Amino acid sequence: MAVFHDEVEIEDFEYDEETETYSYPCPCGDRFLITREDLENGEDVATCPSCSLILRVIYDQEQFMRDEVIAEPLANKELVKC
Repeated sequence: MAVFHDEVEIEDFEYDEETETYSYPCPCGDRFLITREDLENGEDVATCPSCSLILRVIYDQEQFMRDEVIAEPLANKELVKC
């Protein structure tokens, strides 16, 4: 079982559109990181690359669900002999 340093709401994180990464200051001086893809996949743990601390990210997963488009099956077409 993981021991979280803290629980922080996603609104308190900074978002970098270029890398699609959310970050939050870590006590060690670096930043906790979690990607948009992680959030879309239901992950809720932000890690610090410089130390062993982790944060639990509080967010509404439905807001980060990918817009999945399911293609409509093609209609059966009859082949016509020429």
